Amino acid sequence: MKKQYLLLGILLLTVCNTFAQQYFKAQAVTALKDQILTEANWALKQQPVTVTASTSPYSSGGKHDFFSEGDYWWPNPQNPNGPYVTRDGETNPSNFVAHRKAMIRFSEIIGALASAYQITGDEKYVKHALAHLKAWFVNQETLMNPNLAYAQAVRNLYTGRSWGIIDSIHLMEVAQGVIVMQKAKSFNKNDLQVIKKWFADYILWLNTSKNGIAEKNAKNNHGTTWGMQVASFAKLVNDQPMLDSLRMRYKTIYLPNQMAADGSFPLELARTKPYGYAIFNLDAMVMLCQLLSTPTDNLWTYQTTDGKSIKKGIDYLYPYIVDKSKWPLKPDVMYWEYWPVAQPFLFFGANYFGQRTWFDTWKSLDLKPTNEEVVRNLPIRHPIIWL
Repeated sequence: MKKQYLLLGILLLTVCNTFAQQYFKAQAVTALKDQILTEANWALKQQPVTVTASTSPYSSGGKHDFFSEGDYWWPNPQNPNGPYVTRDGETNPSNFVAHRKAMIRFSEIIGALASAYQITGDEKYVKHALAHLKAWFVNQETLMNPNLAYAQAVRNLYTGRSWGIIDSIHLMEVAQGVIVMQKAKSFNKNDLQVIKKWFADYILWLNTSKNGIAEKNAKNNHGTTWGMQVASFAKLVNDQPMLDSLRMRYKTIYLPNQMAADGSFPLELARTKPYGYAIFNLDAMVMLCQLLSTPTDNLWTYQTTDGKSIKKGIDYLYPYIVDKSKWPLKPDVMYWEYWPVAQPFLFFGANYFGQRTWFDTWKSLDLKPTNEEVVRNLPIRHPIIWL
C-alpha cells in the first residue's frame, strides 16, 4: 500500500510540474515574443563570420583554430617584454578576443532564429540559420576545428590553457538551436550529419586532450561549465553513455564538492568577483539539472545525504538577487553594477518548482543585456528553446 501511495504521489507531482511548466512557457513566450522577432529580423540580415575572419600574431594555431587570450593577464611592469602576469578579476581590454566575439555573435544568431522558428514555424529562419551553421561546421574554407587547444593563451607563457575551454559555452545555444530546427524540411540532412559529427569530435577532444581533462577535473565553475557544455553537445548527438556519466558526476562531484551546507559555493565566494561568479556557477548547476534530468533520474529533486540540493542553492542566492545591497561580501572588483540580469537559474528554477516569485524576478530584470562581460558569462540568452 505504501508503494502505491508513493507512486501516486510521484504521478501527482509530475502532473503538477507539467502544468506549471506549460504555464511558465506560455508566460515566457508572451514576455519575449516581441524581442525574439526583433532579434530574428536582425539575424536574418547577418552574414556568417567565423574564426577564419580574423587572426592574431600571438596564436600558435592555424587559420581554422579558435584563439583567445586570458582575460586577467597583463604586461609585467617589471619586465614589459616578458611573460604576462595575472590580476584576478581585472579584464585586460587589449587582449585578443575576436574569435570569442564571433562565437558569441554566432550563438546570438542561431538562438534568435531557432526561437523565432519555434514560435512561428516559419522555415525562413531555418534556411538562414543553416547558412551560418555550414560556415562554422561544414564549409572547408571557413569552418572551425573542433578543439580549443589555443584558447585563453597567455602571452610569452602559454600557447593555450585548460581554462580557455570555458569560451565555448556559447556553442550551447547553437547545439540546442540545431535540436529545435533539425526536423524542419529546410534542414539538409547531410549537413545535419556533418554538424553532429563536428560536435561528436569536440566531445571526444574535451574528454581526451590534456586541456580537456584538466578542465573536466577543475574544482570550481570551470569544472561545472565543462560538464554543462558536454551535456548540451551530448544531447544533440544522442550520446547516452556520456549523459549517464554526467548525471553521476553531478551527484558525486559537482554538487557535493562545490556546494556548502548553506547552499553557497565557497570557491566562487573566495574570488575577487564573488557575486558574479556565484551567479555564474548557479546558472551552470541549474542548466545541468535542466539538460540531464530524466523521469527516473531527476537532478532537480536530488539531494545529498547531508542535504545539499539545487533548490538549496537557489534559496541561498535568491535574496541577494532581489536586493543586492544585502550581499554580505565586498562588491566585485569589476562589473559589480551590471549584475544581476535575467539569470537562467531564476527562469528554469521557477519553471521546474512552480515558483512564481522567481519567475517574476526573472521577468523584471534585464532580458537583453549588452555589457560584454555579462554576455560572456551568460550562455543561455534564449530560454524558450530549452523548454
